[in-house]
Amino acid sequence: MKAKDISGQAPGGKRVKLAEVLPLKTPFVIQIFPVYACNFKCKYCIFSVGKDKRGFISDRTVMDPDLYKKCVDGMLKFPEKIKLIRFVGIGEPLLHKDIVGMIRYTVSKHVAAKVELLTNASLLTHEVSDALLNSGLSRLVVSLQGTSKQIYEEVCGAKIDFEGFIDNLRYFYEHKKGTEMYLKIVDTALKDEEDKKRFFELFGGICDTIAVEHTVPIHSGIDYTNILEKNRKKVTQFGLPVEELDVCSQPFFTMQINPDGKVVPCYSFEYPGIMGDFNKEDICEIWNGRKFTEFRRNMLEGMKNAGETCKNCNISRFRSFPEDSLNKDRERLKRFYK
Repeated sequence: MKAKDISGQAPGGKRVKLAEVLPLKTPFVIQIFPVYACNFKCKYCIFSVGKDKRGFISDRTVMDPDLYKKCVDGMLKFPEKIKLIRFVGIGEPLLHKDIVGMIRYTVSKHVAAKVELLTNASLLTHEVSDALLNSGLSRLVVSLQGTSKQIYEEVCGAKIDFEGFIDNLRYFYEHKKGTEMYLKIVDTALKDEEDKKRFFELFGGICDTIAVEHTVPIHSGIDYTNILEKNRKKVTQFGLPVEELDVCSQPFFTMQINPDGKVVPCYSFEYPGIMGDFNKEDICEIWNGRKFTEFRRNMLEGMKNAGETCKNCNISRFRSFPEDSLNKDRERLKRFYK
């Protein structure tokens, strides 16, 4: 197998201890949510339930490319480069007809050290691969759903040409130069240890890094009873021990920009609040503004005090890393968020 197996590790590599570098005048990560739509309905994902069970997501389905360019231009005002801009959000980014242009514009403005795209790759034709590779994309992350056409249909309700799908992934890998390619799958999409072995055999030779991640109960609208085994060991999405957190670290280092231009403080599918709107406000001012600062201050008092959404959220438990924990530093950090 050519690829490096990074199962059980942070997929982005080594992380700094967050408490030691706060407060941040520039976010480490900005997550772009370009389109609220998906061509899959994975049984563990929010798209497997009706819209009435998803809560508020976005006032628009598709992000306007000109509005996005305005946002990128605003990022130039940050005092430092953003470490990572990630195109993902709630849905399949390749459904956005201008996604390549948005990536290209981001790269051309040099606002981030890395630009990443997370996709199910079902729309990754040879032509799309060429366009993405020419856009300057730093890393392609592919979320796989099975080791056969039949398993794909069972897991995500989609009929795909499985051999053609693998060929398209291979094309991207063989034609890329500076772009990293990471392929991952969740444990519940694998039948058994033999199927896991097949996963590494099928995909381990057509990517740089590869991993088996874990399905975790992060969507309140989904019944995980029949998805997760009752006796499974509690681990994070990345296979690390679950830590009981008093403080969610996400608002301190990241922000998400939705298709309608609204800015939210985390990756939760049930937003604790809207921190700003870059239709009307500067992205830099939103990050360093009063509303975001007050939210962080409330968070340092404990997730229970940050609102009902945060109180009941599982994201911080199941998608966190040890380096991000602020539990022991919350009192010291309060003086920075007044």
